[in-house]
Amino acid sequence: MATPISRRSVLAAGAGAAAGLTLPGAAARAGGSAATRVRFTLNAETLDGGEQVTSITLATGRLGRIDRDSLTTGTFSVHATATSPIPIVPGDQIFSEYDLDRAVTAVRLDRHGDIVLDLAHGEGRLGGGTLGYIVSRSRNVRLDLTYTITQNTPLEVWGRRPVVITDFVQGRLANPEVDAFGYRISRSGMKYRLYQPSRRGAGRDRRPLVVWLHGGGEGASLPDGYYDNETTLRANRGALGFATPEAQRVFSGAYVVAPQSTSYWLEDGDRFAPLIREIVGDLAQRYPIDRERIYLAGASNGGYMTLKMTTVYPDLFAASVPVCAVVQALEPGGPTMITDAELRSIRTPTWLVTSRDDDTVPPEPNTVHAHDLIPGALLSLYDRVVWDGYQFPGHWSWIYLARNDPSIAGTRIWQWMARQRT
Repeated sequence: MATPISRRSVLAAGAGAAAGLTLPGAAARAGGSAATRVRFTLNAETLDGGEQVTSITLATGRLGRIDRDSLTTGTFSVHATATSPIPIVPGDQIFSEYDLDRAVTAVRLDRHGDIVLDLAHGEGRLGGGTLGYIVSRSRNVRLDLTYTITQNTPLEVWGRRPVVITDFVQGRLANPEVDAFGYRISRSGMKYRLYQPSRRGAGRDRRPLVVWLHGGGEGASLPDGYYDNETTLRANRGALGFATPEAQRVFSGAYVVAPQSTSYWLEDGDRFAPLIREIVGDLAQRYPIDRERIYLAGASNGGYMTLKMTTVYPDLFAASVPVCAVVQALEPGGPTMITDAELRSIRTPTWLVTSRDDDTVPPEPNTVHAHDLIPGALLSLYDRVVWDGYQFPGHWSWIYLARNDPSIAGTRIWQWMARQRT
């Protein structure tokens, strides 16, 4: 590889603009213009195992018509660091921090003439994730990302001298699926994200509402002042699945809301239930939502809260999908979270999902037990969690719901939900 001719270290995404750094001497030697500043965007996708930065877009369109044939995977190098936004105390652990080079797998020009660097990524790959898990707090947090780009060879531009970029400035983290959910706060102070369906051709028709309740790792950590209203969408595809074109066709255009707990739902379900109900009520008043088609789903901690909501508000939801739900105490001697009497009282149509190899929330005393007691409940019990050939931890059975995989007697779970009415 050629000796790097321009290198730029930048601040974490969302942390603000970085101070300028130029190398006019190097630029002149390479035949380029001094102080050629280019901003770049980190492009992310939420995979089933969590969000990863999958490519970088360099805003090079203004530089002129770049010769695409001169671009190679060696034209630029990328280094990435990811650190916790919350101080980590001695002896604590955080998973997924990193400081490493990101492999550039392809280089291309988009329709704006901007250079796009595709980065190696995939399920289980270290070094591309945007979230870290702090063990002592049992929380996912959005990592502070710092990307450093090195230009190794000048850019060939039609009609002008070769260009050396002397100043790379990091911009926003862009994830179209996440960005489609608006940032909201309820009257009681609970944060949530809201997806609004297209109203094209809808006329006066009212739309369904899907409520997604996240797992324990996606709540806030208020003692640290951390309440991001983002990890619910970046940690997995639970809420995002219902906003995909496929799901929107099944539900004929649905609103999707993802409240974020101020801690974790299991802490106090009775306190959180009316706060979630308030959000649902406010949305039903402000938007053309069909009150007969309000659907509820959640995973793990959120699976517990899904069951809890149907015991507290038996007539509110048209259908309920608790995934790997906590019913019994997870610690020896702890209280039962949903009693047998409460389970027997549920009259909301319920479809439960879990995997036999779930060693976080064992299926027999939780999901299977709930299925046996809830009148008319359906159950999808998988042997393990595998998608696109990759095996995930057994607790992650929400992946199947996000992909509309559960099926009984030829009916898939989204279609079943969409047919239900209160």
